[in-house]
Amino acid sequence: MVTLSLDKVNVKLGQRPVVRDVSARLEAGTLVGVIGPNGAGKSSLIRAILALVRSEGHIALDDRDTARIGRAALARAMAYLPQGQTLHWPVSVERLVGLGRLPHLGPMSRISEADTKAIERAMTRADVIALRTRAATELSGGERARVLLARALAVEAPVLIADEPLASLDPGHQIDVMNLLVAEARAGALVIAVLHDLTMAARYCDRLILLDRGALIADGRPGEVLTQDHLRDVYGVEAIIKTETGRPAVTTLWRSPPRV
Repeated sequence: MVTLSLDKVNVKLGQRPVVRDVSARLEAGTLVGVIGPNGAGKSSLIRAILALVRSEGHIALDDRDTARIGRAALARAMAYLPQGQTLHWPVSVERLVGLGRLPHLGPMSRISEADTKAIERAMTRADVIALRTRAATELSGGERARVLLARALAVEAPVLIADEPLASLDPGHQIDVMNLLVAEARAGALVIAVLHDLTMAARYCDRLILLDRGALIADGRPGEVLTQDHLRDVYGVEAIIKTETGRPAVTTLWRSPPRV
């Protein structure tokens, strides 16, 4: 079972610190939500985990430094769904999802029967089977989001990282995606999702990591992280927090007075 360890991780964009001394130990079988306001450092932290940006500190996957694992091996170990992707080529949905198998293919090798089955499983789980022959450039925003999620699922990696996977989705498909992420975690994967909808994060995530201005503010169960003080201090809002089925539901009311 995979373990991801972060020890005093720092990231700079130019000379500007965007992640500051973040430490955490994330275990398989868990859906971890990374939350925080715009500019909190959420995507930068994710990109550091994936070794897509330079970072200081130590990031390890099963006690192996991710910077030394190698790009191909890391791509097999951690599947990534970035935010806001634009599709430029009119490839079919099935072929686009099949790109998720590239980390498993050698030079000049062809897709195997095992790869084909993985692609089929991914399309089924993301509910895009009916779209398989459609050109990817003709999809709606919601359809595109689900297809790109299927591409990440096709990797069948022990770690799945999704940056804002609910963007462009209608409420029904938001629920479907969160249920799918939960199912991936329950099947033994470590799932990390950057989320803006706090109630969805609270309802589905096992653990929340709250960032603000690059720093780790809170790390724990949803009820421990989503408090009046945190919402006021981090998001600058007053909110009603109701607990239903043991998990908080957040309704924001108005802006708090600006922080000094």
